[in-house]
Amino acid sequence: MARTDSTRAMDTGNVTHEEIERRKHDLADLMGIVAAEVAKDGGTASLGRVAYAEGTVEVVLSGACGSCTLTGATLEDGIKRVLTQRLDWVRRVDGIVEDDPDATGTGGWTPRATSR
Repeated sequence: MARTDSTRAMDTGNVTHEEIERRKHDLADLMGIVAAEVAKDGGTASLGRVAYAEGTVEVVLSGACGSCTLTGATLEDGIKRVLTQRLDWVRRVDGIVEDDPDATGTGGWTPRATSR
């Protein structure tokens, strides 16, 4: 598995239960949109660990993402950008890519070269 980390500074202060619930709802809604876009190319985007009070989100990419040369760009230029721009409490996005050499995709998907 590959991991990418992205951070931005933010003072978390005391986060109320109501605020945590709002964050959960907002993140779930936004990840629904992100997952639908990733699925168009044969990939799967899901949430891993989330620390709502601290503002850290782990996104797991699998399916065609595991063998795609554009996964890093999807994480950094797509998912990270969307989450940090639309959710002011997100200060760090970690990406995990689950390799699946048998997965196929569409769109910008290009399989990585494999050594034999």
